Amino acid sequence: MNFAIVGATGNVGRKTIDVLEKSKLKITNLFLIASRKSSGKKIPFKKKKIKVISLENYDFSKAQITFFAAGSSVAKKWAPIAAKKTIVIDNSKYFRMHKDISLVVPEVNEKALKNYKKTNIIANPNCSTAQLVVALKPLHDKFKIKRVVVSTYQAVSGAGKAPMDELFSQTKKFLNGKKIKSKFFTKQIAFNLIPHIDDFLKDGYTKEEWKIENETKKILDPKIKMTATCVRVPVRTSHSESVNIEFKKSYTLKEIKTLLSKAPGCKVIDTQKNGGYITPYEAEGSYLTYISRIRKDNSKKNALNLWVVSDNLLKGAALNTVQIAEVLIRKYIK
Repeated sequence: MNFAIVGATGNVGRKTIDVLEKSKLKITNLFLIASRKSSGKKIPFKKKKIKVISLENYDFSKAQITFFAAGSSVAKKWAPIAAKKTIVIDNSKYFRMHKDISLVVPEVNEKALKNYKKTNIIANPNCSTAQLVVALKPLHDKFKIKRVVVSTYQAVSGAGKAPMDELFSQTKKFLNGKKIKSKFFTKQIAFNLIPHIDDFLKDGYTKEEWKIENETKKILDPKIKMTATCVRVPVRTSHSESVNIEFKKSYTLKEIKTLLSKAPGCKVIDTQKNGGYITPYEAEGSYLTYISRIRKDNSKKNALNLWVVSDNLLKGAALNTVQIAEVLIRKYIK
């Protein structure tokens, strides 16, 4: 099959190329598409160098599946055009809550893909949502989740390449005693935390918090009650989440650990000693969602605490889209 990536030169686009390089998909041709300023650049893939094509000059009929990794404004304009000629798997937030468009994490709700022909567009969830639902799915199936309280600690790579660069430049300035002025963040990010991601809504929550709450319900179960606090942290890559879960049924820690250890895409590292847990630095570059600090919530019956960490550019973006493509090809494309 032929594949294409819109936004091939960005953070997620580059990661998608890396994941495709390692995947078992049989790729005849890969078309790399970006803005005019990137047109003509060459990017290595499978011992070849592929020339980047301008979005305006690209014919979408050349590829059966096209990954969009270029943001909401590009997706809004170009994905419906592309979907007339190719299957679109979109990484942006634009289509996620559209009624007729499936929002998919393959380990959780791959059956939602059976309706892809309705629009020919499939949405990839928010990076924080993807890793969260992978951990919640096996627990919900067994014990039925009533409520989730999640606090996220999100790496700067989730904001894009320029904010990543700003973290590095601010760190250098801080260490050299120079004055810091933030361009891409509302406050200094180096050696600091910012409890604010995306725009504020009327109820005091941010759009990022709204996304993780509503996307989780759409993917997993609309009956689950949720609340979130999303925080930007001075970490390069990998999002971390402190998760409190209240179940309808009673559980044992042994049951929880067994379920999560066997769940696809998950790995439990929880030895309850110094260093017996995963940090974002260690999760970077891994395809897995790591779960640590598994313990009972002693303040609430049938409640549990977890620490969940995953590479936001992989499971939270590029990897999940390629996994969607793999399921489509294996089960739904004829």
